[in-house]
Amino acid sequence: MTTPERAALLDRLRAGPQRVAAAALAAQARRLAAGGGRHAGWSEREIVDHLIRVERDVFQSRLWQVAREDEPHWQWVEPGAEPGHAALATLAGRFERVRARTIDHLARLDERGWARSGVHATYGRLDVAALLGVAVEHDTDHLAELARRA
Repeated sequence: MTTPERAALLDRLRAGPQRVAAAALAAQARRLAAGGGRHAGWSEREIVDHLIRVERDVFQSRLWQVAREDEPHWQWVEPGAEPGHAALATLAGRFERVRARTIDHLARLDERGWARSGVHATYGRLDVAALLGVAVEHDTDHLAELARRA
């Protein structure tokens, strides 16, 4: 992946938590203004908590693993939200901090680090950039879900 493509990917990754926070808070406000009923599926809070867990337990774990192991193998993992009562704004800030740790790790990678890869049971071989593409796609899927809550 060329440096401009990598920079664009990092920009999208970096922007994810702020975009998610804005979409989740707007969806929550619309829901509360409409009487506070619950949507089918996860609440806005649960979506953001899920994104935190996926960032930490899936993407960070795999990035750290690919940095220290030759060609790790991964299965599909989709952690749900953890039980808790943290406010949506608190979780949004937590997501931003967890994602910042991912960005910090990526800033320290050299070309060889970016070229390292693992094998995913569903996606096949993923180098670092491809793994991050999955992370951005995951953010985008949940952003679309939040946007549909009109």
